Amino acid sequence: MKSIKLLVYTSILVLLTLPAFGQSTDGKALKVNQQRIERRIQELSEFGRDATGKGYRVAYSKGDVAARVWLIDLMEKAGLAVSIDYAGNLIGKRNGKNDALKPIAFGSHIDMVPDGGNYDGCVGSIAALEIMEVLKEGEVVTEHPLEMIIFSNEEGAVFGSRAMVQAIDPDVLASISHSGLSIEEGIKMIGGNAADSELRKSGSLAAFLELHIEQGQVLDQENIQIGVVEGIVGFRLWEIEIEGSANHAGTTPMHLRRDALVAASKLIVMINELTTKMEGDQVATVGQISITPGAGNVIPGKATLSLEIRDLSIAKIETLIAEIKRGGLEIEKSTQTNITFRKRDFFSDPALMDEQIQTSIAESAKSLGLSYKNMPSGAGHDTQEMANIAPVGMIFVPSVNGISHSPKEFTKAADMANGANVLLQTILALDKK
Repeated sequence: MKSIKLLVYTSILVLLTLPAFGQSTDGKALKVNQQRIERRIQELSEFGRDATGKGYRVAYSKGDVAARVWLIDLMEKAGLAVSIDYAGNLIGKRNGKNDALKPIAFGSHIDMVPDGGNYDGCVGSIAALEIMEVLKEGEVVTEHPLEMIIFSNEEGAVFGSRAMVQAIDPDVLASISHSGLSIEEGIKMIGGNAADSELRKSGSLAAFLELHIEQGQVLDQENIQIGVVEGIVGFRLWEIEIEGSANHAGTTPMHLRRDALVAASKLIVMINELTTKMEGDQVATVGQISITPGAGNVIPGKATLSLEIRDLSIAKIETLIAEIKRGGLEIEKSTQTNITFRKRDFFSDPALMDEQIQTSIAESAKSLGLSYKNMPSGAGHDTQEMANIAPVGMIFVPSVNGISHSPKEFTKAADMANGANVLLQTILALDKK
């Protein structure tokens, strides 16, 4: 009889030490709710729609303001302490077991380009909310405090995240946004106050993570579920001027011409070939060209081109432009023109992701049975600004057909959930370090 009582007593003690059904003491069993993510993405897409049904939720517009009110309500229901900083960034805080530890932050943005798509930064924003809800529902409390950040006006030159880490130029505050308001007016519209600037200090966060759609074709074409971002590429810009000789198109023999447009055409082809041949993921683009005099019966005497080169390595960019310039010398000789390269002042340096965070993202994807690959981000994101103050990481999920900044932008619900689950497990992994 005593042995039976002892067995029952021991069983009760064991049961009391086990987590409740559906819970995990470390969060490993937690999974996001795919249907809820998809529903929230659709609900968010309704804010800012015009009469034609197209999305129009540029920063500081009525749609942006209404969407933020909706999101604040959901954040508060998820148990977050919500605030708005001076630049209009929306911040939801969740206490950890040890609030002396630096917060782990994650998020993205909900504003869009004019007539943009419904997924862009929205997937990362809704996933951040979902993670906060799942942690609350699972009664999991992390060691570190957590912060969900929805940055303001990302599509306006990543304004909100930039303002979080560096002082705002008064000229920028006076500039007009897509909403028709000045940046300063827009900040007030969404609850911020540019006069009360308070920057985040370097080292104030344990980490910052961002889930985002790829906005490219690589993951979709290669049928890979997760992109582990190595870094956000930097870029350099040049203006290329080609001087030839304008002359009559009917009276100047072909062998006597100094056609600036012919030289420009050869240069463009050469740039494409050199960039494609070089090992790596670098890209080079001639996106603008103008010629003078610009008449149908006049040989072009001058051509001006833009050249942008992007890569994770500035050294690689410099190597490529040196090769392009050498090739330009040959084109000068063959076309009897003069080619001048002028470096523009506007540029961006690469933002490299933290290697340990990259490893944590890859391990999280692997533990969930998801395929992944390491890759660069060719587009800019809030993470590149946050890299100035914290170790950072980014997770990509596929964009169908690589379409972005378009009403045709689409990411499958399963892919959104995969990315959110990787983000969740990465946060939990970093929380233990």
